[in-house]
Amino acid sequence: MEKITIAIDGYSSTGKSTIAKQLAKALGYIYVDTGAMYRAVTLYAIRNGFVIEDKCDIDLLVNALPEINLNFVYNDTLGFAEMYLNGENVEHEIRAMEVSKQVSNVATIEEVRKKLVLIQKAMGLEKGIVMDGRDIGTVVFPNAELKIFMTASPEKRATRRYKELLDKGENVNYEEVLKNVEHRDYIDVNRDISPLMKAEDAINFDNSDMGLEEQFTRVLGYSIRVIEEQKKDVH
Repeated sequence: MEKITIAIDGYSSTGKSTIAKQLAKALGYIYVDTGAMYRAVTLYAIRNGFVIEDKCDIDLLVNALPEINLNFVYNDTLGFAEMYLNGENVEHEIRAMEVSKQVSNVATIEEVRKKLVLIQKAMGLEKGIVMDGRDIGTVVFPNAELKIFMTASPEKRATRRYKELLDKGENVNYEEVLKNVEHRDYIDVNRDISPLMKAEDAINFDNSDMGLEEQFTRVLGYSIRVIEEQKKDVH
């Protein structure tokens, strides 16, 4: 079967990672959560005191970038790869609200984006990859055979994120989560470096009123259609 590159972009808490994981598993592809990479860098910045009163010391973080080693390690039990920061599994820590509040600020730093985009591009050289993030279809893989742009109302996304955090035992309130979602949207869309935007050839996918099963079925359908088209082109 011909392998393709699948780029899934979109707003925070639209379920990009969930769908991307399911899709990669169904197709036998590699899944890469680029958001986890930015979260891991953010966690490093917080741990090392580079973030003070919601401000990141850009110079300190940029100087420390050579010391930050990121990689994904597949977990057979979970069925997906987890994020490792300098050899430590940080999959749980990077999902905390403290990291969520800072990740958009860290993701605006040009040197951080350059470092991670280079890593991401290298991961996709062999195709057969599903990658989700904010700039995959526009910057990382502008020639991806399938691009999907996921969106949903801020309220729907905040509700999903709120439930997810509660399930993990986080002490949060809905208003705080909604404010964080809207703040991240603003930063993601308005940053100078690789802002969040829909690629011209991406499928707009509003999942405000869709369950996970319907979302997965539709996205898998898009993927199979493109894979079949690639096979025709080759033969």
